[in-house]
Amino acid sequence: MRILILHRVTDKMIRHADGIDHAAHDVTYVGPADRLATLPSDLRCTRIERPDTGDLTEEVLAAVEGLPAFDMVLALSEFDLIAGARVRAALGVPGDREEDIAPWRDKVIMKSMVAAAGLRVPRFLSLSEALAAGPGEIPWTGGTVLKPLDGAASLDVHVYPTPDEALAAVREGAVAPEGTQWDGFEVEEFVTGPIVHVDGMLIDGKPMAIQASRYVGTCLGFAEGTPLGSVQIEMTPELSRWTADCLAAVSLTTSLFHLEGIETPDGLVFLEVGARFGGADVVDTFELATGVHMPSRYLQMVTGGVSAEDLTWPESDGSRYGWFCWPSHTLGAERCRIEGADEFRESPLVYRWSQRTEDESIKTVLSYADTDVPIAGVVGPGTSAELTRFLSDAFATIRVTPLTPTAPAATETTG
Repeated sequence: MRILILHRVTDKMIRHADGIDHAAHDVTYVGPADRLATLPSDLRCTRIERPDTGDLTEEVLAAVEGLPAFDMVLALSEFDLIAGARVRAALGVPGDREEDIAPWRDKVIMKSMVAAAGLRVPRFLSLSEALAAGPGEIPWTGGTVLKPLDGAASLDVHVYPTPDEALAAVREGAVAPEGTQWDGFEVEEFVTGPIVHVDGMLIDGKPMAIQASRYVGTCLGFAEGTPLGSVQIEMTPELSRWTADCLAAVSLTTSLFHLEGIETPDGLVFLEVGARFGGADVVDTFELATGVHMPSRYLQMVTGGVSAEDLTWPESDGSRYGWFCWPSHTLGAERCRIEGADEFRESPLVYRWSQRTEDESIKTVLSYADTDVPIAGVVGPGTSAELTRFLSDAFATIRVTPLTPTAPAATETTG
């Protein structure tokens, strides 16, 4: 089989060789130079660099022009799902098309489908509908979230005290990125409560491996500059039923998934779902708790390396883990100073700790990757309460500040 992979996520995360038999298949990776460099040098495959400066679909199609036909196109990053569907359509390759992916990317479509299944969702309107609404026609009055329909990592998400204030900000041009169309956004009721995420793999609608976690902090808070993590929790019967109902509502049957919901006194409220694995260190903590490496196991299944009936699923011993990371993109500097971390770094609860020195660069764009941010890592095993307390205390104590060119460390490295 000839397989085309839109290669964005590092090989360390995906473990392509564990999931795909590269001796049996002809595999072509198209990606930016830095991502292609993460592939093992001795891996039998074709590597094609794309500029990563223009439209992803166009870059991929240009890269493979003139090559023999492909049998499969794979795109595992949430940022590549739509491009993957467009590439399949353009090349005539079987698989998900844009209309198939819409319930897992378009937040209005997905919430409409979940609500139609009788599950609770935040009240919402497309931004175009909200702007056209008359007085009293928006069905809520309190906190309001403005977000892109296909957004990720809480980029371009804003919260306002009321719908009127959200719409006023839009009309005044204060929020949407330049050139962004209003029909690419929605507004929704801001529902308060802890946020849980459920991750796993479905085969023919049946969860084969599944793990629930609760965030410490929020993705929006991380986008705005505060640390974020999550801790694994018990997969209760209620949470299991809710997860199955949400996935069925958006027609996810054979896929990896990352589902988020809000815990309220009246039960769980659907937030969003993606046909992908979770970001940050969700893959690592999932494997530590369950013995299943989600991306490679999924690739093994979809490329015919093993049938669903022959897949083995380790028994979990009940250990729980968590992950954490500090943002770098809001610091306004390429290096940082970290204070107050030593006592946490030396804790027996720490499984892995990654920390930049004052001489090491950090990313100035939003990233959850261990190699990009000031501090990141994994904690566990431990109880949910122990791990949550550790993260909460660390987030409240550790200080990360930018190093400017006039700071002593910066002077020393340039002298």
